[in-house]
Amino acid sequence: MIRLPTHLRSLRRDNRGTAITEFALTAPLFLLILMGIFDFSWQMYAKQVLSGSVAQAARASTLEGNASSQTALDAAVRKQVKKVFKNANVTFTRKAYDSYDEIGDPENYTDSNNNGRYDTGECFQDVNGNGNWDADRGQTGNGGAEDVVVYSAKMEVTRILPVWTMLGQPQKTTIKASTVLRNQPYAAATSTNKVICT
Repeated sequence: MIRLPTHLRSLRRDNRGTAITEFALTAPLFLLILMGIFDFSWQMYAKQVLSGSVAQAARASTLEGNASSQTALDAAVRKQVKKVFKNANVTFTRKAYDSYDEIGDPENYTDSNNNGRYDTGECFQDVNGNGNWDADRGQTGNGGAEDVVVYSAKMEVTRILPVWTMLGQPQKTTIKASTVLRNQPYAAATSTNKVICT
């Protein structure tokens, strides 16, 4: 067996520099995980800011004084969000229903050919008054007195850390918040229900 020269044996036993080598191997993964945690926390904070603003505006929108125009309430939510997320693009939708159990339900129709879906020419109950059969019977807007309103906001922001780009994901993300409330009985409720056969 060949013996190693003395300087090679001492080099093999030398532990100097191992910490820096181990750090170089583990640091990228550690930093990626750390940035992921920060980014996830930032998105949770963004969701809380948006949800709080939407809930406050939705409570105000149920009052008669705000029934005619929701623009000021949307502007208040947008302003609140932009205090924290300056470049956020915030959009809003409202759908009004007669009751809570109708949320997301389709308009009723007569299934003449028994195929389990609405076909052109079949009679339907036009609940939202737009003249078309809809898979969601909600009426766009804030509705009328005692209507149930689903108020939703969508915020598109650019993530602050590049962690998602490093993983091949888009740098922009969309955060959503919604709430459901019933309008106050400030006036006589109106109905747009009528049966249409086309």
